[in-house]
Amino acid sequence: MEKIKGGVTAAKGFQAASAAAGIKYQNREDMALLYCEVPAVAAGTFTSNVVKAAPVQWDKARITEEEHIRAVVINAGIANACTGAEGMRYCRETAECAAGLLEVPKGQVLVASTGVIGMQLPMDRLSAGLREMAPKLSPSPESGLWAAKAIMTTDTREKEAAVTFEVDGKTVTLGGMCKGSGMIHPNMCTMLGFLTTDLAISKELLAEALREDVKDTFNMISVDGDTSTNDTLLILASGLAGNPEITEKNEAYRKFTKALHAVNEALAKQMAGDGEGATALFETKVIHGDTKEHARILAKSVICSSLTKAAIFGHDANWGRILCALGYSGVSFDPERLTLYFEGKSGRIKIYEDGTAADYSEEEAARILAEPEVTVLVDLKMGEEEATAWGCDLTYDYVKINADYRS
Repeated sequence: MEKIKGGVTAAKGFQAASAAAGIKYQNREDMALLYCEVPAVAAGTFTSNVVKAAPVQWDKARITEEEHIRAVVINAGIANACTGAEGMRYCRETAECAAGLLEVPKGQVLVASTGVIGMQLPMDRLSAGLREMAPKLSPSPESGLWAAKAIMTTDTREKEAAVTFEVDGKTVTLGGMCKGSGMIHPNMCTMLGFLTTDLAISKELLAEALREDVKDTFNMISVDGDTSTNDTLLILASGLAGNPEITEKNEAYRKFTKALHAVNEALAKQMAGDGEGATALFETKVIHGDTKEHARILAKSVICSSLTKAAIFGHDANWGRILCALGYSGVSFDPERLTLYFEGKSGRIKIYEDGTAADYSEEEAARILAEPEVTVLVDLKMGEEEATAWGCDLTYDYVKINADYRS
């Protein structure tokens, strides 16, 4: 497997375009169109929030009912959530408009929205954006990059990843883009994420691979503990790599799942590190746990702790907050046996061991905590299972951004 530059247009058969439609933002791209030149098999995971946006409901139905998908229309600025029957009608009208321009069936067009909840989409602007994008569709890396930029809301940077790998003598490409900076505490996926591959694989195995991988990637990130109404992660497979279709869990399937994990983890970490107002990516790795699920719960409890996140921002080696977060996670462990470390590019420092503080330098700990990527390592000494979660520090700017989000 090899990491390459690119995103959603890296794989064979996929094109993208973007437009400044003025949905909510001015003087910036705020719509993207993703198109597959051939009918693609598709799968998706969606928010577990009981309050589901209209695009989530539309896409879940299309993924279930349709054998193939040809296009995805994405807008930023307005979420089309809590918009009633009118919001659902706008999903249908968006799909109809795109279908007419692309000459594909309406049912094979997915839609995705992100932004403010409760506002109705300006359909005249959205339709105009589609008419602008359809002739501009391109497989170029630049088109993919601009699509990634167009779907941002409070994100400070676009998020892309791509890899190539070999399957039965054929070179396969898997790429993706995502957006997300706030209201991120996924359960079954992320904010908005779009993956494309030219692998030939059955719809059933594509769905299973995606469903299983989010457990250790997108489900292991949190910025603020809020699960969005619009969380959507989609994957489309064109089959144009030319490999024999994967219909069973063989070596080819395992190679694909490894590549899928690499791309999903890269995108998930980019999202966590770009949390609203964040200055650092905050990672917690739990090792030597008794079960995989317990390790996941413990790791995520630490990165979700507001007090710990604030300590990371202040470069304060307040390990008591970490122990506290582990202790209220609901998982049983022996605090008299575990060891805690801080890690960064400059090294590792032990801060707690066997029930008491370790003999460490506060100055050295502060230097590690001042780095742009900080890891808390938790050694439970209970078994062989491990899990990693990703978040960010909690800063003054997070409050400023969200106090002013609708204006």
